[in-house]
Amino acid sequence: MDDAIARDLIEDHSRRPRFFGALPGATGTAEGINPGCGDRVRVHVRLQAAAIADIRFDGEGCSISQASASLMAEAVNGLTVAAAEELHQKFHELLTRPDHLSPPPADTPDPEADDDLGKLMAFAGVKKFPIRVKCATLCWHTLSAALRSEGKTVSTESLTDRVD
Repeated sequence: MDDAIARDLIEDHSRRPRFFGALPGATGTAEGINPGCGDRVRVHVRLQAAAIADIRFDGEGCSISQASASLMAEAVNGLTVAAAEELHQKFHELLTRPDHLSPPPADTPDPEADDDLGKLMAFAGVKKFPIRVKCATLCWHTLSAALRSEGKTVSTESLTDRVD
């Protein structure tokens, strides 16, 4: 994805987030915080037949975290829980796999060659700014907690989202 297009997409979703707000009847909710940047996100999901029937998020934070939550919600709405977790893994790999591992080991999917990421590829450049990786992945870890109905708070201080 062209850098200018990626910037425009992130800016648009940051200023006008999709799927923002409360979700009455949510079956799972979790909160995520990124003390390093001040990001705070709550993800609410309603599951039906092992699929995400609806998703919403709310919170505040930097443009990367807000855009990531918006694009994540757009991408996973309607997916099965398993497909959403797989997409989470691909997104995580996109942002955390060191460049010196390209191409990835045979048993590791190459997220940059995976069309499944679609608009999420806009975040590929975030890898260049390791401090921002946690901003982009916070909502995904929070989604995983919400899907498991853990109702807990996820903190970037306990995550290992970094580029080696």
